[in-house]
Amino acid sequence: MLVTGASYGIGEATARRLGRAGATVLLVARTAERLDEVADDIRQAGGEAYSYAVNLADPVAVEGLVRTVLEEHGQVDVLVSNAGKSIRRAIADSYQRFHDIERTNAINYLGPAKLVLELLPSMRERRSGHIVNVSTAGVRTPPMARWSAYLASKSAFDVWLRCVAQEIRGDGVTVSTVYMGLVHTRMSEPTPLLNKMPGLTPEQAADQVCTAIAERTHNITPPMVRPAEVVGTLFRVPTDRLLELYFRISSKRKRTTGDEQP
Repeated sequence: MLVTGASYGIGEATARRLGRAGATVLLVARTAERLDEVADDIRQAGGEAYSYAVNLADPVAVEGLVRTVLEEHGQVDVLVSNAGKSIRRAIADSYQRFHDIERTNAINYLGPAKLVLELLPSMRERRSGHIVNVSTAGVRTPPMARWSAYLASKSAFDVWLRCVAQEIRGDGVTVSTVYMGLVHTRMSEPTPLLNKMPGLTPEQAADQVCTAIAERTHNITPPMVRPAEVVGTLFRVPTDRLLELYFRISSKRKRTTGDEQP
């Protein structure tokens, strides 16, 4: 099983959980030293793990990764596409930061799509394989100010993979999407208010990922997401206006008090 973003957070917790369950775990992330530490821990606990330091934003590196993995292990039964980059910034602070959009798309959409494209031929040839997309509940709920680059990139891969899933299921390759709620990881730390809100631990999030692997469910969605999705669809204009008002109030509060708002 290949897990991206396996050096920290949800990816690390998932890799450790899979290792304890007896899976051969292929850990992928950019930081070689940290990956090796996680892989060593899994092996010391009796599991089998291999680390591959790769920048998934580099298409050539992704091609090399898949070529190496298939040469060394023969096949990848399960891909957990977990690596991601979060960014929260108002558009007024982004005029000279087009690279924010480029970077989030490279990690959250283009890189994962390239990895799927490289792995799919072998999966379809074997008529067996499973892809788990670790997404965010934010792509199902009404869009919120300040999250434009992040949610757009996550939504792009979500829709792309759902389209692809319709073409590959007949070849024995299935897709699950886990629409994660708030998980307290390094990704959420830069937003102080998120740290005060209730959320999952990485281990709890890993439980959901492993459920998606074991049951191959179409999606795992937090209970409150579906009602929010329906309200946002049926009452799109008033929902947008309400969130617009909240953005203005929170921006004013931030200017006057320095408090951070989501």
